[in-house]
Amino acid sequence: MRRFSIAVVAAVTLGTALSSVPAQAHQGRPALGLASCTAGTCHFDVPLGTYDVQVTLGGPAASRTSISGETRRSLLPETAAPAGERVTRTFTVNVRTPEGEPTGPAGTPGLDLRIGGSAPALADIRVTPARQARQIFLVGDSTVCDQPGDPYSGWGQQLPQYLGKGLSVANYADSGESTVSYLGNPRLWATVRPLIRPGDLVLVQLAHNDKTTDGATYRANLEKLVAGVRERGGQPVLVTPIVRRWFSADGTLNNGTALLVNGLGVDHPAVIRSVAAARGVPLIDLTAKTKALVESLGVEGSKALYLTNEARDNTHTSVRGATVYAGLVRDELVTRHLVPKGKVRVG
Repeated sequence: MRRFSIAVVAAVTLGTALSSVPAQAHQGRPALGLASCTAGTCHFDVPLGTYDVQVTLGGPAASRTSISGETRRSLLPETAAPAGERVTRTFTVNVRTPEGEPTGPAGTPGLDLRIGGSAPALADIRVTPARQARQIFLVGDSTVCDQPGDPYSGWGQQLPQYLGKGLSVANYADSGESTVSYLGNPRLWATVRPLIRPGDLVLVQLAHNDKTTDGATYRANLEKLVAGVRERGGQPVLVTPIVRRWFSADGTLNNGTALLVNGLGVDHPAVIRSVAAARGVPLIDLTAKTKALVESLGVEGSKALYLTNEARDNTHTSVRGATVYAGLVRDELVTRHLVPKGKVRVG
């Protein structure tokens, strides 16, 4: 039996204040609580929006609990609680439809959370509408998106676990999209742009699918995205693409395939850097960061970051790789003072 069930029983026995509020409770009503959970899962019948989730972890025995939600988003990393002690954590989650990729299926209404970890123990949970939450919108492709199934994972899918209360990831990255298709599809940029509020961050990583986009068009598309964010009062952040795991004979990634130079000779990372400098946009040089990491791990060690063994895929990342790359993005957000250091989790 998973320790989750034991912890729930123990919490009731010890008199922990557990909510029995109906699932329809939301703004202005008591928080939704543990009554909405069964062994290993919690479902909250809430409308679209952004919610703060406060969890109390721990039980009679030592425990290690993680939480994911919606379309495989990692919301809380595995968190330890010593035997007989309680640990409280709070995170903010975006509930939208479609709940995963914008061009994918609608998903399940409401908020769905899954309790995991090597020894899970959930003692209590509270879900309340978030107040003054700052959204981090993600505009990207399959290397960023909320991937629907194992073994794939985008770095945007893993980013929420690094963020604390008040910062929510709204991942509108979508598989197969280029700057051209993202701007042209009404379910993508035309949907995202009106949602941006003053102070929101919008991270843009589009390059992998701009294989036939010429340099002038690619640059103009990036500039259009930047302008659209600023017109809404948001803060654009340009992100160079993660590298492809494609080694040269000398053990480096110094080739066009790895570094996202398309068939027309357009050096995508270079264009992104240029636009960022010209338009005064913060830059996260994920190409440089991931290149250094992959080269340091070498041909064999870097396989675990991608789906080399599972699918002979050296473009898309595993859960491990996406988690590592999301950590690089977190570090850059803090270093560039785009989010307060106190709002992120380290490790």
